[in-house]
Amino acid sequence: MPAYLIALVDVTNPTQYAEYTKATPAVIARFGGRFIVRNGRKSTLEGPEENRRIVVIEFPSFERASEFYHSAEYQQAKQLRAGAAIGSFILIDGYTSPTG
Repeated sequence: MPAYLIALVDVTNPTQYAEYTKATPAVIARFGGRFIVRNGRKSTLEGPEENRRIVVIEFPSFERASEFYHSAEYQQAKQLRAGAAIGSFILIDGYTSPTG
């Protein structure tokens, strides 16, 4: 079952954060991940307005996504984000319909 890594990020230093966004795609791909959402146009339909950067990455499984996040390669890329953004990262299983 696929799993999704959802990131909600306040970018505080766009120049430095851009270095992080350059470093992550290759690492994500190595773990079978692919971007579903990588910011873009958004509209808050209910609740407080959402101004954070939103990223959704699909992985083949919860375990593979966890391996990505804890990998030495990602931990190195993550250092580029330090001091450039504040965020929440959530890992969640995908949904499989009971009817298939």
